[in-house]
Amino acid sequence: MTVIKQDDLIESVADALQYISYYHPLDFIKAVNEAYEREQSQAAKDAMAQILINSRLCAEGKRPICQDTGIVTVFVKIGMNVQWGDATMSVADMINEGVRQAYLHPDNVLRASILADPAGARRNTKDNTPAVIHMEVVPGDVLDVTVAAKGGGSENKSKMAMLNPSDSIVDWILKTVPTMGAGWCPPGMLGIGIGGTAEKAAVMAKESLMDPIDIHELRARGPQNRVEELRLEIMDKVNALGIGAQGLGGLTTVLDIKIKDYPTHAASLPVAMIPNCAATRHAHFVLKGDGPAHLTPPKLEDWPQITWDAGPTARRVNLDTVTQADVESWKPGETLLLSGKMLTGRDAAHKRMVEMFSRGESLPDGVDLKGKFIYYVGPVDAVRDEVIGPAGPTTATRMDKFTETILDKTGLLGMIGKAERGQVAIDAIKKHKAVYLMAVGGAAYLVSKAIRNSRIVAFEDLGMEAIHEFVVEDMPVTVAVDVNGTSVHRTGPAEWQARIAEAQPVTVS
Repeated sequence: MTVIKQDDLIESVADALQYISYYHPLDFIKAVNEAYEREQSQAAKDAMAQILINSRLCAEGKRPICQDTGIVTVFVKIGMNVQWGDATMSVADMINEGVRQAYLHPDNVLRASILADPAGARRNTKDNTPAVIHMEVVPGDVLDVTVAAKGGGSENKSKMAMLNPSDSIVDWILKTVPTMGAGWCPPGMLGIGIGGTAEKAAVMAKESLMDPIDIHELRARGPQNRVEELRLEIMDKVNALGIGAQGLGGLTTVLDIKIKDYPTHAASLPVAMIPNCAATRHAHFVLKGDGPAHLTPPKLEDWPQITWDAGPTARRVNLDTVTQADVESWKPGETLLLSGKMLTGRDAAHKRMVEMFSRGESLPDGVDLKGKFIYYVGPVDAVRDEVIGPAGPTTATRMDKFTETILDKTGLLGMIGKAERGQVAIDAIKKHKAVYLMAVGGAAYLVSKAIRNSRIVAFEDLGMEAIHEFVVEDMPVTVAVDVNGTSVHRTGPAEWQARIAEAQPVTVS
């Protein structure tokens, strides 16, 4: 019989969440570095370089890998012989207290992203609780815990289908992955759950992402069952789509495919697919009644020594003096280094601005968007001597439905975000001769180093979604949609899919 103390579980959960906020799993770092070394697309290679550099900076500075510090998911296996000697809280309440302590830690504040009343007021709970907890009672005398933090950009790309038993799982995946866009920040992993019921398939897909990257070992020894055959087949065929890092086109879209399956009804074939992004965050620990868990920090020498600069062709842009003519001269895929003032604003701020326009109201003082750029970001609060915490871009497609109104009513010149834009936004960009610039998702701490000053100018009640004014210096971005509506997230993958197909040997039967 094992007696687990309440405070040991709370402390272990809090420490694990702090740990994964700034330490990537080393298997992930190794896999990204290997993909970086063999990548032939310069745009994708540059994106992976920024992800790797950001990862090392976060490990050194103990600050979040991504500004979206995630919704917490916990898998708990409780041994049947475990007892709770001094517990006054439920296991779920202990876990949530650990989450609360982790996200409010003064030395490494993590962004609170969880909203209560999701179909109504959507009020921020302020401490990132509650977690999503999956508990199972199993034989044994230990408490086995896996903690993960999942960003909204990748979680939003989760897919579910109830296929017919005769349908091809591979065909469904190959049809579905391109519809996910790049908002899940590839390269990453795809977790796939097959069988059971609808909810069982989704839970299996999520749980599979907790396993280490081992596809290369599997390839070396060869598959030993149908699931392992599927892993290899899906990985090769998804990478052949040419989507590439950040959706810019390239050789590596996925680093591993994870699959869990479960017996299902004879009439059913449930399949769920959940991506894990470039901010892969999970940790595992076991409590045996001898105190809280202690996770061993990785060594900094385990990170590759990679440097990156924008190169001699990068164009420097002064945001305080940029003109319409300047913007019209920018080419798709061109690297820009932005300096000067920009405003921030994401989902809630855009919704509020559009509602104000519908009521005939003016925007607040300090929110003059004419000839300006807006950055889709919800930053982490600053600690110590920081100007701002990690401040990487959020998924731009969520702002697509607001784009026409904002461009029409304000004279906004450009937008900065993550991943592709949908057709409705591209049409608006082309109509108004505006531009969309892409910053690398998964490089939030690196991006924050370019921010020299920050202040809230409007909608302070929205918390991390308030409108800030940033002063930036040499912030790197890519021209993702130019004034003519040309999108690199369409041209890049199409080019690399064709290149990969040409390079593959033809099989003659």
